Amino acid sequence: MAENGKMSILTKGIVKENPVLRLVLGTCPTLAVTTAAINGIGMGVAATLVLIGSNVAISLLRNIIPDKVRIPAYITIIAAFVTIIQMLVKAFLPSIDSALGIFLPLIVVNCIILARAEMFASKNAVLPSILDAVGMGIGFTAALTLMGMIRELFGAGTLFGMEVTQGAIAPMVVFILPPGGFFVFGVLVALSNKLAVRMGKKPAKNLGCGNCKACGGCEMAAIDEAAPADGGVVTNADVAEAAGESYAETEETTTVSGDGVTHVAVRTEAEEVQRADTTEAAPESTPDTDPLPADSDGTAPVEDVTLKDPEPEATTRTEADVPTDTADENKKTDGGEQ
Repeated sequence: MAENGKMSILTKGIVKENPVLRLVLGTCPTLAVTTAAINGIGMGVAATLVLIGSNVAISLLRNIIPDKVRIPAYITIIAAFVTIIQMLVKAFLPSIDSALGIFLPLIVVNCIILARAEMFASKNAVLPSILDAVGMGIGFTAALTLMGMIRELFGAGTLFGMEVTQGAIAPMVVFILPPGGFFVFGVLVALSNKLAVRMGKKPAKNLGCGNCKACGGCEMAAIDEAAPADGGVVTNADVAEAAGESYAETEETTTVSGDGVTHVAVRTEAEEVQRADTTEAAPESTPDTDPLPADSDGTAPVEDVTLKDPEPEATTRTEADVPTDTADENKKTDGGEQ
């Protein structure tokens, strides 16, 4: 039984949980370095060696590394092994080092290595961690090599640098360009999914959050539950009803003050009803006519007066506003003229 478990750990990374074609990890180096088959082998072997070394070290230190700093510790361990592998490649395989370029030191942040450290090596003993690293490394190397062979064969007419289709089929340069890389990657992902299903891997029936183990505890689960069967629009009220919560429509009012500042007021329907009830129940207020209390020394307090802008003077003057003397003189003048 134990042997079957170890064999399952070793083989699951090749097809069923292939890190590139099934888990879709490490796509950046996969698309960048697979213009030739030899580059895929070089990147795959380097990543496998780093994966084995980091899994062993993290498995040995899993009970020592504090949980709060585990990710920085994992990256430091991985960086140490990447530095060793990079120095060896520079010394003995300078052509591979030149072909891989920046993607060789970028193995430090490769999602495959960090994911296996977090998900497997930090929770298991050394031997299972080694088997997991070997299986994932073989799957990664196989995917990169296969993809590099297809792109090199159709894009350059060669295979591992040897002429294959010379004079028979003209090379299609698009295969060694980014569009060709995405096309080959998509085809291999589809074939890998079909092969994994035949080998007993159950396909995912729901690609949404309904397939999540924590389904039922998030807002997305409520949206999926509230979705109508006919594919209609899901409203906020539907989501709130599915989650067992109350929902009130909101009204947004935008005003612009004289100084150019925009004020946005949001009121819910419940607030409007409560405001109306409060207004009806509130008694009429009467002005307070009591005089201001005097200070302790008997002097009258100074009333707080807010200065207001003076009202504009009236432009029309009535007869009552004219002084009495001036009015009498005007009457005499009018009588004399008559």
